[in-house]
Amino acid sequence: MKTFLRIVALLVVLGVVALAVFILWPVSRTDAVASFDGGTPTPEEGEYAMRLADCAACHTAEGGTPFAGGRPIESPLGTIYSSNITPDPDTGIGGYTLAQFRGALYDGLDDEGHHLYPAMPYANYRAIGEADVRRLYTYFTQTLEPVKNPVPDAELPFPFNQRWGLRAWKWVGLPDPGFAEVAEAGADPLARGAYLVEGPGHCGACHTPRNAVFAQAGFTAADGDFLTGGEIAGWTAPALRGPGSAVDGWSVQDIRDILATGRNAHAAINGEMQLVVRDSTQFMTEDDLTAIAAYLVDLNGGDASIPAEEETAGADARPAGFAETLTAEAETPTEALLNSADPGMDLGPRLYLDNCAACHFTDGGGADEVFPELAGNALVTADSPVGLLSMILAGSELPSTAERPYALRMPGFGDRLSDDEVAELANFLRSGWGNEAAPVVASDVTDLRGATNTAPH
Repeated sequence: MKTFLRIVALLVVLGVVALAVFILWPVSRTDAVASFDGGTPTPEEGEYAMRLADCAACHTAEGGTPFAGGRPIESPLGTIYSSNITPDPDTGIGGYTLAQFRGALYDGLDDEGHHLYPAMPYANYRAIGEADVRRLYTYFTQTLEPVKNPVPDAELPFPFNQRWGLRAWKWVGLPDPGFAEVAEAGADPLARGAYLVEGPGHCGACHTPRNAVFAQAGFTAADGDFLTGGEIAGWTAPALRGPGSAVDGWSVQDIRDILATGRNAHAAINGEMQLVVRDSTQFMTEDDLTAIAAYLVDLNGGDASIPAEEETAGADARPAGFAETLTAEAETPTEALLNSADPGMDLGPRLYLDNCAACHFTDGGGADEVFPELAGNALVTADSPVGLLSMILAGSELPSTAERPYALRMPGFGDRLSDDEVAELANFLRSGWGNEAAPVVASDVTDLRGATNTAPH
Protein backbone atom coordinates (compact mmCIF):
# COMPACT_ATOMS: atom_id res chain seq x y z
CA MET A 1 0.00 0.00 0.00
CA LYS A 2 2.83 2.37 0.90
CA THR A 3 4.51 1.65 -2.41
CA PHE A 4 1.29 2.47 -4.26
CA LEU A 5 0.93 5.77 -2.38
CA ARG A 6 4.55 6.69 -3.14
CA ILE A 7 3.93 6.04 -6.85
CA VAL A 8 0.78 8.17 -6.78
CA ALA A 9 2.61 10.96 -4.97
CA LEU A 10 5.47 10.82 -7.45
CA LEU A 11 3.06 11.02 -10.39
CA VAL A 12 1.34 14.04 -8.83
CA VAL A 13 4.67 15.79 -8.31
CA LEU A 14 5.76 15.02 -11.86
CA GLY A 15 2.42 16.30 -13.15
CA VAL A 16 2.76 19.57 -11.24
CA VAL A 17 6.33 20.01 -12.48
CA ALA A 18 5.28 19.28 -16.07
CA LEU A 19 2.43 21.80 -15.79
CA ALA A 20 4.76 24.44 -14.37
CA VAL A 21 7.25 23.87 -17.17
CA PHE A 22 4.43 24.03 -19.71
CA ILE A 23 3.20 27.36 -18.31
CA LEU A 24 6.53 29.05 -17.61
CA TRP A 25 8.80 27.77 -20.35
CA PRO A 26 9.56 30.55 -22.84
CA VAL A 27 7.48 30.44 -26.00
CA SER A 28 9.47 30.55 -29.22
CA ARG A 29 8.46 32.86 -32.04
CA THR A 30 8.31 31.95 -35.68
CA ASP A 31 11.37 33.31 -37.46
CA ALA A 32 11.40 35.08 -40.80
CA VAL A 33 11.93 33.19 -44.00
CA ALA A 34 15.72 33.10 -44.22
CA SER A 35 15.82 33.69 -47.97
CA PHE A 36 13.70 36.85 -47.94
CA ASP A 37 15.24 39.69 -49.90
CA GLY A 38 12.34 41.89 -50.88
CA GLY A 39 13.70 45.33 -50.10
CA THR A 40 12.12 48.01 -47.91
CA PRO A 41 8.34 48.40 -48.29
CA THR A 42 6.88 51.78 -49.19
CA PRO A 43 4.15 53.41 -47.07
CA GLU A 44 1.70 52.82 -49.92
CA GLU A 45 2.52 49.11 -49.98
CA GLY A 46 2.03 49.01 -46.22
CA GLU A 47 -1.37 50.67 -46.40
CA TYR A 48 -2.54 48.30 -49.12
CA ALA A 49 -1.38 45.28 -47.10
CA MET A 50 -3.45 46.66 -44.20
CA ARG A 51 -6.51 46.80 -46.47
CA LEU A 52 -5.93 43.21 -47.57
CA ALA A 53 -5.69 42.05 -43.95
CA ASP A 54 -8.81 44.03 -42.94
CA CYS A 55 -7.25 45.37 -39.74
CA ALA A 56 -9.46 48.46 -39.34
CA ALA A 57 -12.75 46.61 -38.86
CA CYS A 58 -11.79 44.96 -35.57
CA HIS A 59 -9.22 47.39 -34.21
CA THR A 60 -11.44 50.49 -34.44
CA ALA A 61 -14.15 51.01 -31.85
CA GLU A 62 -17.47 52.51 -32.90
CA GLY A 63 -16.78 56.26 -33.07
CA GLY A 64 -13.17 55.73 -31.98
CA THR A 65 -9.81 56.58 -33.50
CA PRO A 66 -8.78 54.16 -36.27
CA PHE A 67 -6.64 51.27 -35.00
CA ALA A 68 -6.72 52.47 -31.37
CA GLY A 69 -8.62 49.33 -30.34
CA GLY A 70 -11.37 48.86 -27.79
CA ARG A 71 -13.97 47.34 -30.09
CA PRO A 72 -15.93 44.62 -28.26
CA ILE A 73 -15.75 41.25 -30.01
CA GLU A 74 -18.30 38.72 -28.85
CA SER A 75 -17.19 35.12 -28.48
CA PRO A 76 -18.99 32.01 -27.21
CA LEU A 77 -17.09 32.45 -23.93
CA GLY A 78 -17.46 36.20 -23.36
CA THR A 79 -16.38 39.60 -24.64
CA ILE A 80 -12.86 40.34 -25.88
CA TYR A 81 -11.73 43.89 -26.66
CA SER A 82 -9.48 44.51 -29.63
CA SER A 83 -6.02 45.86 -28.92
CA ASN A 84 -4.51 49.22 -29.76
CA ILE A 85 -2.24 48.68 -32.78
CA THR A 86 -1.08 52.26 -33.26
CA PRO A 87 2.64 52.87 -32.52
CA ASP A 88 1.97 54.29 -29.07
CA PRO A 89 4.78 52.92 -26.85
CA ASP A 90 2.60 52.53 -23.74
CA THR A 91 -0.80 51.30 -24.93
CA GLY A 92 -0.02 50.25 -28.50
CA ILE A 93 2.70 48.42 -30.39
CA GLY A 94 5.25 51.21 -30.62
CA GLY A 95 7.97 49.12 -29.03
CA TYR A 96 7.52 46.03 -31.17
CA THR A 97 10.43 44.76 -33.19
CA LEU A 98 9.79 43.11 -36.54
CA ALA A 99 10.26 39.70 -34.89
CA GLN A 100 7.73 40.55 -32.17
CA PHE A 101 5.27 41.87 -34.75
CA ARG A 102 5.64 38.67 -36.77
CA GLY A 103 5.14 36.72 -33.54
CA ALA A 104 1.79 38.46 -33.02
CA LEU A 105 0.66 37.67 -36.57
CA TYR A 106 1.89 34.06 -36.70
CA ASP A 107 2.02 32.86 -33.10
CA GLY A 108 -0.51 35.01 -31.24
CA LEU A 109 2.08 36.45 -28.84
CA ASP A 110 2.56 40.03 -27.66
CA ASP A 111 5.96 41.65 -27.18
CA GLU A 112 6.29 40.10 -23.70
CA GLY A 113 5.33 36.61 -24.78
CA HIS A 114 1.76 36.74 -23.46
CA HIS A 115 -0.76 34.73 -25.45
CA LEU A 116 -3.29 36.70 -27.50
CA TYR A 117 -6.88 35.52 -27.63
CA PRO A 118 -7.80 33.96 -30.98
CA ALA A 119 -10.26 36.75 -31.73
CA MET A 120 -7.09 37.89 -33.47
CA PRO A 121 -7.06 35.62 -36.53
CA TYR A 122 -3.44 34.55 -36.20
CA ALA A 123 -4.45 31.04 -37.21
CA ASN A 124 -5.16 32.50 -40.67
CA TYR A 125 -2.37 35.07 -40.65
CA ARG A 126 0.13 32.20 -40.43
CA ALA A 127 -0.34 31.99 -44.20
CA ILE A 128 0.71 35.60 -44.78
CA GLY A 129 3.94 35.85 -46.73
CA GLU A 130 7.03 37.57 -45.34
CA ALA A 131 6.73 40.41 -47.85
CA ASP A 132 3.29 41.33 -46.53
CA VAL A 133 4.41 40.88 -42.92
CA ARG A 134 7.04 43.55 -43.51
CA ARG A 135 4.60 45.80 -45.35
CA LEU A 136 2.21 45.62 -42.41
CA TYR A 137 5.01 46.30 -39.95
CA THR A 138 6.04 49.36 -41.94
CA TYR A 139 2.49 50.70 -41.91
CA PHE A 140 1.71 50.17 -38.25
CA THR A 141 5.03 51.24 -36.78
CA GLN A 142 6.30 53.87 -39.20
CA THR A 143 3.27 55.38 -40.94
CA LEU A 144 0.48 55.67 -38.37
CA GLU A 145 0.40 58.35 -35.69
CA PRO A 146 0.54 56.96 -32.14
CA VAL A 147 -2.68 57.11 -30.12
CA LYS A 148 -2.67 56.58 -26.35
CA ASN A 149 -5.74 54.47 -25.64
CA PRO A 150 -5.76 51.74 -22.98
CA VAL A 151 -8.43 49.13 -23.77
CA PRO A 152 -10.56 47.15 -21.30
CA ASP A 153 -9.55 43.70 -20.17
CA ALA A 154 -11.39 40.74 -21.68
CA GLU A 155 -14.59 39.79 -19.88
CA LEU A 156 -14.19 36.02 -19.70
CA PRO A 157 -15.04 33.65 -16.83
CA PHE A 158 -12.48 31.39 -15.15
CA PRO A 159 -10.65 29.41 -16.48
CA PHE A 160 -10.92 31.09 -19.88
CA ASN A 161 -9.44 34.30 -18.48
CA GLN A 162 -6.16 32.44 -17.89
CA ARG A 163 -4.07 33.19 -20.94
CA TRP A 164 -1.59 30.40 -20.29
CA GLY A 165 -4.34 27.95 -21.21
CA LEU A 166 -4.16 29.27 -24.76
CA ARG A 167 -0.81 27.55 -25.12
CA ALA A 168 -2.56 24.18 -24.97
CA TRP A 169 -5.28 25.43 -27.35
CA LYS A 170 -2.66 26.45 -29.88
CA TRP A 171 -1.28 22.93 -29.98
CA VAL A 172 -4.55 21.70 -31.45
CA GLY A 173 -5.98 24.89 -32.98
CA LEU A 174 -3.16 26.28 -35.12
CA PRO A 175 -1.93 25.06 -38.50
CA ASP A 176 1.76 25.08 -39.29
CA PRO A 177 3.10 28.46 -40.45
CA GLY A 178 2.74 28.59 -44.19
CA PHE A 179 5.79 30.73 -44.94
CA ALA A 180 3.81 31.64 -48.01
CA GLU A 181 5.43 33.36 -50.90
CA VAL A 182 3.19 36.31 -51.65
CA ALA A 183 1.39 35.58 -54.91
CA GLU A 184 1.65 39.15 -56.08
CA ALA A 185 -1.06 40.95 -58.03
CA GLY A 186 -0.90 40.11 -61.70
CA ALA A 187 0.27 36.56 -61.00
CA ASP A 188 -1.91 33.53 -61.70
CA PRO A 189 -5.37 34.70 -60.53
CA LEU A 190 -6.25 31.42 -58.81
CA ALA A 191 -2.97 31.42 -56.88
CA ARG A 192 -3.42 35.06 -55.91
CA GLY A 193 -7.04 34.44 -54.93
CA ALA A 194 -6.11 31.46 -52.77
CA TYR A 195 -3.43 33.52 -51.02
CA LEU A 196 -5.79 36.42 -50.31
CA VAL A 197 -8.70 34.26 -49.11
CA GLU A 198 -6.69 31.81 -47.03
CA GLY A 199 -4.15 34.30 -45.69
CA PRO A 200 -4.54 38.06 -45.19
CA GLY A 201 -8.24 38.14 -46.04
CA HIS A 202 -8.84 35.49 -43.31
CA CYS A 203 -12.22 34.64 -44.83
CA GLY A 204 -12.24 31.28 -43.07
CA ALA A 205 -12.29 32.94 -39.65
CA CYS A 206 -15.99 33.71 -40.14
CA HIS A 207 -17.07 31.45 -43.00
CA THR A 208 -15.71 28.16 -41.61
CA PRO A 209 -17.37 26.22 -38.78
CA ARG A 210 -15.62 25.69 -35.45
CA ASN A 211 -14.89 22.35 -33.84
CA ALA A 212 -15.37 21.21 -30.24
CA VAL A 213 -12.52 23.40 -28.96
CA PHE A 214 -13.64 26.41 -31.05
CA ALA A 215 -10.75 25.99 -33.47
CA GLN A 216 -11.37 26.64 -37.15
CA ALA A 217 -12.28 23.40 -38.95
CA GLY A 218 -10.02 23.83 -41.95
CA PHE A 219 -7.72 26.50 -43.35
CA THR A 220 -7.29 25.77 -47.06
CA ALA A 221 -9.31 24.48 -49.99
CA ALA A 222 -7.84 21.05 -49.32
CA ASP A 223 -9.84 20.90 -46.06
CA GLY A 224 -13.41 19.74 -46.65
CA ASP A 225 -14.99 22.05 -44.03
CA PHE A 226 -13.16 25.18 -45.17
CA LEU A 227 -15.62 27.97 -46.08
CA THR A 228 -18.70 25.82 -45.44
CA GLY A 229 -20.32 28.45 -43.23
CA GLY A 230 -20.24 29.84 -39.71
CA GLU A 231 -21.89 32.27 -37.37
CA ILE A 232 -20.56 35.50 -35.89
CA ALA A 233 -22.04 38.12 -33.58
CA GLY A 234 -25.63 37.04 -34.18
CA TRP A 235 -25.29 36.88 -37.96
CA THR A 236 -24.93 34.00 -40.37
CA ALA A 237 -21.64 33.85 -42.26
CA PRO A 238 -22.89 31.80 -45.21
CA ALA A 239 -21.11 28.91 -46.87
CA LEU A 240 -18.92 29.99 -49.77
CA ARG A 241 -18.44 26.54 -51.25
CA GLY A 242 -20.59 23.55 -52.05
CA PRO A 243 -24.13 23.05 -53.40
CA GLY A 244 -26.46 25.73 -52.12
CA SER A 245 -23.66 28.00 -50.94
CA ALA A 246 -24.16 31.76 -51.06
CA VAL A 247 -22.07 32.04 -54.24
CA ASP A 248 -23.00 28.75 -55.91
CA GLY A 249 -23.84 29.54 -59.52
CA TRP A 250 -22.50 33.10 -59.34
CA SER A 251 -20.09 34.40 -61.98
CA VAL A 252 -16.72 36.00 -61.35
CA GLN A 253 -18.41 39.33 -62.06
CA ASP A 254 -21.14 38.68 -59.47
CA ILE A 255 -18.62 38.03 -56.70
CA ARG A 256 -16.36 40.88 -57.79
CA ASP A 257 -19.33 43.27 -57.59
CA ILE A 258 -20.42 42.26 -54.10
CA LEU A 259 -16.87 42.60 -52.79
CA ALA A 260 -16.45 46.05 -54.34
CA THR A 261 -19.88 47.46 -53.51
CA GLY A 262 -21.65 45.20 -51.03
CA ARG A 263 -24.34 44.33 -53.56
CA ASN A 264 -24.96 42.62 -56.88
CA ALA A 265 -27.91 41.48 -58.95
CA HIS A 266 -28.70 38.66 -56.51
CA ALA A 267 -27.84 39.66 -52.97
CA ALA A 268 -26.58 42.27 -50.53
CA ILE A 269 -24.20 41.93 -47.63
CA ASN A 270 -25.23 42.08 -43.99
CA GLY A 271 -23.82 41.76 -40.49
CA GLU A 272 -20.06 41.89 -39.99
CA MET A 273 -19.46 41.68 -43.74
CA GLN A 274 -20.53 45.32 -43.98
CA LEU A 275 -17.33 46.28 -42.16
CA VAL A 276 -15.25 44.09 -44.45
CA VAL A 277 -16.53 45.87 -47.56
CA ARG A 278 -16.39 49.30 -45.91
CA ASP A 279 -12.81 49.00 -44.65
CA SER A 280 -11.18 46.40 -46.87
CA THR A 281 -12.50 44.94 -50.10
CA GLN A 282 -13.74 48.16 -51.71
CA PHE A 283 -10.12 49.36 -51.68
CA MET A 284 -8.74 46.31 -53.47
CA THR A 285 -7.39 46.55 -56.99
CA GLU A 286 -9.36 45.15 -59.87
CA ASP A 287 -6.84 42.33 -60.21
CA ASP A 288 -7.28 41.31 -56.57
CA LEU A 289 -11.08 41.53 -56.63
CA THR A 290 -11.28 39.28 -59.68
CA ALA A 291 -8.63 36.92 -58.27
CA ILE A 292 -10.71 36.32 -55.12
CA ALA A 293 -13.82 35.95 -57.23
CA ALA A 294 -12.14 33.48 -59.60
CA TYR A 295 -10.86 31.42 -56.65
CA LEU A 296 -14.36 31.15 -55.13
CA VAL A 297 -16.00 30.35 -58.47
CA ASP A 298 -13.38 27.67 -59.12
CA LEU A 299 -13.96 26.28 -55.61
CA ASN A 300 -17.62 25.84 -56.57
CA GLY A 301 -16.85 24.20 -59.92
CA GLY A 302 -17.85 27.19 -62.04
CA ASP A 303 -16.23 29.04 -64.92
CA ALA A 304 -13.38 30.96 -63.26
CA SER A 305 -12.30 32.84 -66.38
CA ILE A 306 -11.70 36.54 -65.76
CA PRO A 307 -14.14 38.91 -67.56
CA ALA A 308 -12.70 41.05 -70.32
CA GLU A 309 -11.79 44.55 -69.17
CA GLU A 310 -14.70 46.14 -71.00
CA GLU A 311 -17.11 43.76 -69.26
CA THR A 312 -15.87 44.60 -65.76
CA ALA A 313 -17.97 47.05 -63.77
CA GLY A 314 -15.02 49.20 -62.66
CA ALA A 315 -15.14 52.50 -60.81
CA ASP A 316 -17.27 54.24 -63.45
CA ALA A 317 -20.07 51.70 -63.45
CA ARG A 318 -23.63 52.71 -62.62
CA PRO A 319 -26.33 50.67 -60.89
CA ALA A 320 -28.10 48.23 -63.12
CA GLY A 321 -31.46 49.54 -61.92
CA PHE A 322 -34.54 47.63 -60.93
CA ALA A 323 -34.79 44.00 -61.88
CA GLU A 324 -37.45 43.11 -64.40
CA THR A 325 -40.25 41.69 -62.27
CA LEU A 326 -42.71 40.75 -65.00
CA THR A 327 -41.63 37.75 -67.05
CA ALA A 328 -43.19 35.37 -69.51
CA GLU A 329 -42.99 32.59 -66.94
CA ALA A 330 -46.06 31.55 -65.04
CA GLU A 331 -46.52 32.83 -61.51
CA THR A 332 -45.17 30.66 -58.75
CA PRO A 333 -47.75 29.55 -56.17
CA THR A 334 -46.23 32.00 -53.69
CA GLU A 335 -46.47 34.89 -56.14
CA ALA A 336 -50.04 33.98 -57.06
CA LEU A 337 -51.02 33.88 -53.40
CA LEU A 338 -49.50 37.29 -52.71
CA ASN A 339 -51.00 38.85 -55.86
CA SER A 340 -54.44 37.61 -54.86
CA ALA A 341 -54.32 39.74 -51.69
CA ASP A 342 -56.80 37.26 -50.22
CA PRO A 343 -57.72 38.57 -46.73
CA GLY A 344 -58.03 34.97 -45.58
CA MET A 345 -54.39 34.11 -46.28
CA ASP A 346 -52.16 32.98 -43.42
CA LEU A 347 -50.37 35.44 -41.17
CA GLY A 348 -46.93 34.96 -42.77
CA PRO A 349 -47.84 36.13 -46.30
CA ARG A 350 -50.00 38.93 -44.86
CA LEU A 351 -47.01 40.20 -42.90
CA TYR A 352 -44.91 40.00 -46.05
CA LEU A 353 -47.38 42.13 -48.00
CA ASP A 354 -47.50 44.69 -45.20
CA ASN A 355 -43.78 44.96 -44.58
CA CYS A 356 -41.68 43.51 -47.41
CA ALA A 357 -43.44 43.37 -50.78
CA ALA A 358 -42.93 47.04 -51.66
CA CYS A 359 -39.18 46.43 -52.02
CA HIS A 360 -38.79 42.70 -52.64
CA PHE A 361 -41.99 42.35 -54.73
CA THR A 362 -44.42 39.49 -54.84
CA ASP A 363 -42.08 37.35 -56.95
CA GLY A 364 -39.33 37.60 -54.34
CA GLY A 365 -37.00 38.90 -57.06
CA GLY A 366 -36.08 42.25 -55.50
CA ALA A 367 -34.24 44.84 -57.55
CA ASP A 368 -30.74 44.50 -59.01
CA GLU A 369 -28.09 45.99 -56.70
CA VAL A 370 -30.78 47.64 -54.58
CA PHE A 371 -33.05 45.07 -52.91
CA PRO A 372 -31.74 41.48 -52.82
CA GLU A 373 -33.57 38.44 -54.10
CA LEU A 374 -35.37 36.37 -51.48
CA ALA A 375 -35.94 33.36 -53.72
CA GLY A 376 -32.92 31.14 -53.14
CA ASN A 377 -31.21 33.71 -50.92
CA ALA A 378 -28.53 32.01 -48.79
CA LEU A 379 -29.35 34.13 -45.72
CA VAL A 380 -33.02 33.18 -45.97
CA THR A 381 -32.42 29.45 -46.47
CA ALA A 382 -29.42 28.99 -44.16
CA ASP A 383 -29.53 26.06 -41.74
CA SER A 384 -29.26 28.56 -38.90
CA PRO A 385 -32.04 31.19 -38.99
CA VAL A 386 -30.07 33.61 -36.80
CA GLY A 387 -28.98 35.91 -39.63
CA LEU A 388 -32.46 36.18 -41.13
CA LEU A 389 -34.07 36.83 -37.73
CA SER A 390 -31.45 39.47 -36.92
CA MET A 391 -32.16 41.13 -40.25
CA ILE A 392 -35.92 41.24 -39.60
CA LEU A 393 -35.46 42.51 -36.06
CA ALA A 394 -32.72 45.09 -36.50
CA GLY A 395 -32.51 45.78 -40.23
CA SER A 396 -29.23 46.38 -42.03
CA GLU A 397 -27.38 49.04 -43.99
CA LEU A 398 -25.22 48.70 -47.07
CA PRO A 399 -21.99 50.72 -46.78
CA SER A 400 -21.18 53.63 -49.03
CA THR A 401 -18.39 52.67 -51.42
CA ALA A 402 -16.52 54.41 -54.20
CA GLU A 403 -18.55 52.61 -56.87
CA ARG A 404 -21.86 52.79 -55.03
CA PRO A 405 -21.76 55.91 -52.83
CA TYR A 406 -25.40 55.73 -51.78
CA ALA A 407 -25.96 53.88 -48.52
CA LEU A 408 -29.18 51.86 -48.54
CA ARG A 409 -30.85 50.83 -45.32
CA MET A 410 -33.47 48.18 -44.64
CA PRO A 411 -35.41 49.17 -41.51
CA GLY A 412 -35.76 46.81 -38.60
CA PHE A 413 -39.19 45.53 -37.66
CA GLY A 414 -38.43 44.40 -34.13
CA ASP A 415 -40.34 47.29 -32.61
CA ARG A 416 -43.57 46.56 -34.50
CA LEU A 417 -43.67 42.78 -34.75
CA SER A 418 -44.03 40.33 -31.88
CA ASP A 419 -41.87 37.25 -31.55
CA ASP A 420 -44.67 35.10 -32.97
CA GLU A 421 -45.09 37.45 -35.93
CA VAL A 422 -41.35 37.52 -36.71
CA ALA A 423 -41.31 33.73 -36.62
CA GLU A 424 -44.33 33.52 -38.94
CA LEU A 425 -42.76 35.98 -41.39
CA ALA A 426 -39.43 34.13 -41.33
CA ASN A 427 -41.17 30.80 -41.96
CA PHE A 428 -42.99 32.28 -44.94
CA LEU A 429 -39.69 33.51 -46.40
CA ARG A 430 -37.98 30.17 -45.74
CA SER A 431 -40.73 28.24 -47.56
CA GLY A 432 -41.87 30.65 -50.30
CA TRP A 433 -40.81 30.78 -53.98
CA GLY A 434 -39.42 27.26 -53.80
CA ASN A 435 -37.25 27.88 -50.73
CA GLU A 436 -36.90 24.82 -48.54
CA ALA A 437 -35.59 25.54 -45.05
CA ALA A 438 -36.51 24.28 -41.61
CA PRO A 439 -39.12 26.29 -39.69
CA VAL A 440 -38.30 28.56 -36.76
CA VAL A 441 -40.24 29.08 -33.54
CA ALA A 442 -40.99 32.19 -31.50
CA SER A 443 -38.44 31.23 -28.84
CA ASP A 444 -35.70 31.58 -31.48
CA VAL A 445 -36.74 35.22 -31.85
CA THR A 446 -36.96 35.78 -28.11
CA ASP A 447 -33.36 34.66 -27.70
CA LEU A 448 -32.21 37.37 -30.13
CA ARG A 449 -34.23 40.27 -28.76
CA GLY A 450 -31.61 41.33 -26.24
CA ALA A 451 -28.82 41.40 -28.81
CA THR A 452 -30.80 43.69 -31.14
CA ASN A 453 -32.21 45.90 -28.35
CA THR A 454 -35.67 45.80 -29.89
CA ALA A 455 -39.01 45.26 -28.24
CA PRO A 456 -42.46 45.18 -29.85
CA HIS A 457 -44.68 48.15 -29.07
